[in-house]
Order: sequence, then structure tokens, then C-alpha cells
Amino acid sequence: MERSGVKRLWATWRAKYVTSKDKNNCCVFCDKIKSNNDEETHLLYRGKNCFVVLNIYPYNNGHIMIIPYRHINDIILLNNNESREMMNLLKYFTQILKNVMTPEGFNIGFNIGKAAGAGIEEHIHMHLLPRWSGDTNFMSTIAEVRVIPESLDSTYKKIKNEINIEEISKC
Repeated sequence: MERSGVKRLWATWRAKYVTSKDKNNCCVFCDKIKSNNDEETHLLYRGKNCFVVLNIYPYNNGHIMIIPYRHINDIILLNNNESREMMNLLKYFTQILKNVMTPEGFNIGFNIGKAAGAGIEEHIHMHLLPRWSGDTNFMSTIAEVRVIPESLDSTYKKIKNEINIEEISKC
């Protein structure tokens, strides 16, 4: 019997990941770069050494990840070209997010290893999260649920429309 007043938050987009059969034998990031449908995989940019995607389990709207193509698990393993391109893409996409989403701040970083909170330990990735005052509320604290006000598809289109390939190549 359901209690009166109980509300449900539907996260049907998670079903594909939760029910995937081969989670242990593949890398979600390597799979993204093999796909030919960047819009479906929310892949924003393909560089020479790295690519940029929207996080499909975002902390906030506009949560971006910058990922080297090479399947490596530690920042120490990045070569100079990968490191340089990651930093240039970080700068470029920080400006894009400032233009598109007008955040009040950013969280930027890596989670390396399970103890550090890495959800995908085997393939290093840098997080770029736009932040706003009050973007964390009681839902996260009490229910361990994030409320994301905009769809991934809508956020993807906003960001993608601002990308200028010529500008990125100058970085």
C-alpha cells in the first residue's frame, strides 16, 4: 500500500546503463568515441588527443568531462600533448559555459581511484562543473537525489551551438 503524498522522481534515462549486460568488459568513454552519433552520445567535441562530452549523470546542468582518447587511469600517464590539449579544452569550454549558462563559479578536477570518488576508475577524465549559489538543496542531503532542471539534449544543443572549431584549434 502506497503512502499518501509519496512522490516519485523518474530517471528513465538511467535504465540503459543499469540494465547493460557487459559493464565489466567495456569502457563507456571508449564506446562513446566509437559511436558515429555525437548528438546521441552527447559528445561535444573531438580533438586530436582528447574529446569532450556532457556527463550523462550530471551533478549540475552543463557538467562536462574532458577525456583523453587513450585508455589510461592516472594523470601521471598523460603525455605532454594530452595534458596540453586537456588544459586548452578546459579553458575553452569554461568560457563556453560562462557564455551559455552564466554560472557563478566552477568546480574543476579529477577523481583518481575509487577512494577519491571515481565512478569510472579505468579511464581518466577531468570534470568541469558550472555552479550557482543554492544549486544544492535538501534533496541531495536527505534523499541523495539530484534535481537537474534541464534535459541533457537541451543542454547539449545550447553548448554545441556555441562551439567554434576555428577558435578551438587556436588554443
